[in-house]
Order: sequence, then structure tokens, then C-alpha cells
Amino acid sequence: MTLVSNDPSWWPLINTSVVFSYFAVAASVGLMYDCALTFGQEVKLIWRQRWSLMTFLYLIVRYVGIGYVVMYILISVPTISTTDAVSLIVNDGLYWMADVVNVILGVIMIARLHAMYQRSRKMLIFLVVIFLAIRIASVVMVAIRMMQISGEEFVLYGTYQCMFDSGGDFIFLTSMTWILFTVWEVLVLCLAVWIAVKHFHELRQHSTRGIIGDCFTVLMKTH
Repeated sequence: MTLVSNDPSWWPLINTSVVFSYFAVAASVGLMYDCALTFGQEVKLIWRQRWSLMTFLYLIVRYVGIGYVVMYILISVPTISTTDAVSLIVNDGLYWMADVVNVILGVIMIARLHAMYQRSRKMLIFLVVIFLAIRIASVVMVAIRMMQISGEEFVLYGTYQCMFDSGGDFIFLTSMTWILFTVWEVLVLCLAVWIAVKHFHELRQHSTRGIIGDCFTVLMKTH
């Protein structure tokens, strides 16, 4: 249902929405411009090279990100008219796209840590179990949050606004999702720092070469 109002009390919301849309469009244009500038290098260094799992994951993240900003503009620019149903679909799509990208980034991080820990099977199993537990819990909470969101279209002084309303445990579930993400990020950061410090400590004890050169050697061998 579309509600039309010219009540002056809406002006703070309208102004905030317009200013926010400027930043959203500017950021999107910057991303598109960067993609256009680097597309030639991307074709040369990625598309024409031997493909691997990491290549496939990188391209998914890159082009899902482009699709994300396009969809985000649809619900961010107040001069673009979208029905409440379309806005809800776009909003849900943005949530799931972000979730897919987070999963892919997690897989990439697991692969990098697995290499840094000399392809330890125990470390791989540990990371996969923790990651799956967090992702499964996150997907369940995102699905519940999506079911609690409703939207309504407003036409305010010629601008189009879709107001989203969330009920139930939406805030609690959102907080829990961010906590789980933070736990994962802190865990992988600590593991990466630990193995790096361990390698550098071993280099200082056993190497007669320059520490900087040996550090680069270790990083290349483990990556």
C-alpha cells in the first residue's frame, strides 16, 4: 500500500535520505569506474590464466559486489519509485548476497590459514567445523529476521521512501549475528598472527640472512 503525505514533519527524513543517496551513488560510481579501469588487467591476469578455485571465488565476490551496489541504489535513491513488495525483495536479496560473499571470504581465509599452517589436517578440520557452526547459526538467524521484516511505500513531497518495520527478536538476532562474525574474525586474526610470529621467531634463531628477506621467503612459501 502506498501512502502519500506532504506533512512538513517529514522534511528531516527526506533531507537525510537525499544526502545519504548522494554518498551511495558516489560510492557506486567510484566502484564502477575502478572496475572499468582495471577490467583490461583483470582479463589479462585472471580470465586468461589457469583457473583455480580461488579464481572462481574471486570473480564471484567481485561481480556479486557490483550487483549489490546496483540493487542498493534502487532502494537508496529517493527519486526511484519501487513498490513495497519490490523493496522487500531487493532488501532480502541484499542480505543474502552479503551472506554469500561472507561465506566465500571465509572459504578463502580457511584456505590461506591451511597453507600457513603447513597444510595441517587438524587445523583444516578445526577451521571448517567452527566456520560451519557459525555460518549455519547465521543463516538460521538471517532467515528468521527476513520473516520479521515488513515494508511500506511512502510518497513524501515527490520523493519515494520505503519504510521497513522489524518486529519480534530482530535486534537481538542482528546482534547475535554480528557477535558470531566478530568471533570468527578475531579467531582467524589470532591464528594468522600466531603462525606469523612463530615463523619470524624461528627465522631469528636459525637464519644468518637478513630478517626482511627471510620473512618474504616464508610468506611466499606458505602462500
